[in-house]
Amino acid sequence: MSIHMHMRAVAESEIRDDHTWLAAFMSEAWGNHPDEYAAGIAESIDKVWDSVNGLYAAAGVLDADADDSWELPIYGGRPVAHGVGADLSQPPLGILEPPGVSRAAGFLARVSFDELWNVAGAKLVWSGCDEAQVRQEFLDCHTGLQGFYGRAAAAGHAVVRAVWA
Repeated sequence: MSIHMHMRAVAESEIRDDHTWLAAFMSEAWGNHPDEYAAGIAESIDKVWDSVNGLYAAAGVLDADADDSWELPIYGGRPVAHGVGADLSQPPLGILEPPGVSRAAGFLARVSFDELWNVAGAKLVWSGCDEAQVRQEFLDCHTGLQGFYGRAAAAGHAVVRAVWA
């Protein structure tokens, strides 16, 4: 089974705070994911987004005075509740508003992947997996998120998230 966290940058003024509308918007975006990914307005992480969040949590270990910006790239923002009588089979959705996107971009720009990996990497390498391959997978996720959030912040956009199974 494939499961993805899909992120889409969008102007905040274009977002309706309505789960049904947002699910349809994200479904259409998922259908256009290759083009949106190429345009730099979409990003997705296959299966390991919680582990990527665990990698970013190491920032608190590295800097005891750090703020909570490490929480923003994966789980930051607010959930969008299903409406009364809504189709509960629709994906969980969340919105990270532009100030949060800017904070996430700032965190990703200043954090050292190597330092995070030194603190958290051993916990993220699954039994029987090649450490170098797993490290590269996390580095690819990190690099993708850096670029995505950097572009979204520069455009003043919000980020909408959906989890697709």
